[in-house]
Amino acid sequence: MSNLASRLDQFIDRHILCVGDLMLDRYVYGQVERISPEAPIPVLRQQRETTTLGGAGNVVRNVATLGGRISVVGVVGQDKAGSEIAKEFRDISSVRAELIVDPERPTTEKTRYVAGSQQILRADHEVTYPLSPAVEKEVIERISSILDEVDAVILSDYNKGVLTPAVIETTISLAKKKNKPVIVDPKGRCFLKYKGATFLTPNRKEISDVVGSPIASVADAETAARELMKTCGVGAILVKLGADGACLVRENEKMLHLKAEAREVFDVSGAGDTVIATLSLALTSGFAPAEASKVANTAGSIVVGKVGTAFVTRDEIARALIHGEAHHTEDKVVGMASIADIAERWRKLGLKVGFTNGCFDLLHPGHIALLRQARATCDKLVVGLNSDASVKRLKGAARPIQNEAARSTVLASLADVDHIVIFDEDTPLDLIKAVRPDVLIKGADYTLDKVVGAAEVQSWHGRVVLAHLVDGQSTTNTIAKMKG
Repeated sequence: MSNLASRLDQFIDRHILCVGDLMLDRYVYGQVERISPEAPIPVLRQQRETTTLGGAGNVVRNVATLGGRISVVGVVGQDKAGSEIAKEFRDISSVRAELIVDPERPTTEKTRYVAGSQQILRADHEVTYPLSPAVEKEVIERISSILDEVDAVILSDYNKGVLTPAVIETTISLAKKKNKPVIVDPKGRCFLKYKGATFLTPNRKEISDVVGSPIASVADAETAARELMKTCGVGAILVKLGADGACLVRENEKMLHLKAEAREVFDVSGAGDTVIATLSLALTSGFAPAEASKVANTAGSIVVGKVGTAFVTRDEIARALIHGEAHHTEDKVVGMASIADIAERWRKLGLKVGFTNGCFDLLHPGHIALLRQARATCDKLVVGLNSDASVKRLKGAARPIQNEAARSTVLASLADVDHIVIFDEDTPLDLIKAVRPDVLIKGADYTLDKVVGAAEVQSWHGRVVLAHLVDGQSTTNTIAKMKG
């Protein structure tokens, strides 16, 4: 596995073409405090809203995050959602977006309403009928103009009408003539439309629907895959089996069962997008099909531990391959982007998240008392740790006594601390906004109006706790005693 990890840099600058159904995923977050008097339904008080690329757009984002270059051909409507998708693509330097605007067709948009950690409603704005002949012709022309430049083609089919039989057949035919592999994330009850593809990546339900029988075991998946390979004329099938891992089936070769990685599953949204993006980059980087499937399975195992449609990095995959884990647990010190995702996962499990911060230079009983009180208020505790530069600005040139590496190592050894984030600003306000703690803990030497982040935490119905201090315990006093 470590050999595979060392080869992931080969993904860089591999060029993939993705054709498929583009979507905008919108998340509306808020709190439910009452039931509507108009009907027995919850009233969501909206607090914030986010958008992200969904469908084939999430495949594009995954390829780009893993270091590849990606061209995308898709259709959007002449609407706000289509403009947002175009902007998202413009913000990713490695993406070439060939977007066809169809005024007669709305952009597919899925809006999820989330109360606390619970999704209470999803509203879809979409049409699923096939493209008009004129738009279909333009899609095929765009694909044809790009094929010479790319290393492989992904067909990301969400059954929303962009991948018509003509688009699929023409793309596969043109790609085969140019010796470009075609990897398909399929949909529908008939896979004959993908005849000639290099790889199919159906999940358990998708392959079960096609063969018309349940897939209760890995052996069932192999039988179904071999049947489909004969009828559909595809080179290989990687069946995604959730908790049972995945199985790779190729003609005249023994089935390879890739076991599921040990992990907590928080959200399966977009896992198939991550698998197909990783598989395609690996295949075009010289990985054998079995190797590429192992790496893709590992990537999928990582992404189901994240909230919402998500993506993975090469470093995350490398760590998982080396350590045999899909969840990075060996290090409590994480970055701001990671802690935002981790805290959201905890809340999704119903756990209360706490936050405190400080320099924690020369750890003493007062620090320990603060951390114990902090942990008593919550299920998971995040500690913001001032960087060396931040400490010098706040405490003077002679501080800190211990550098940030030493201070974070000592904090990480404490059972009360779940994660540590080193921040370089004078205050942890940006970090608090990223974590969105349910409880903010500071020492009782502060008053509520002086606690950084108190107003923000209270705005999302969190609370602020002022912890009791241990008399006579401070780093400044310790340093004075040492000098004396």
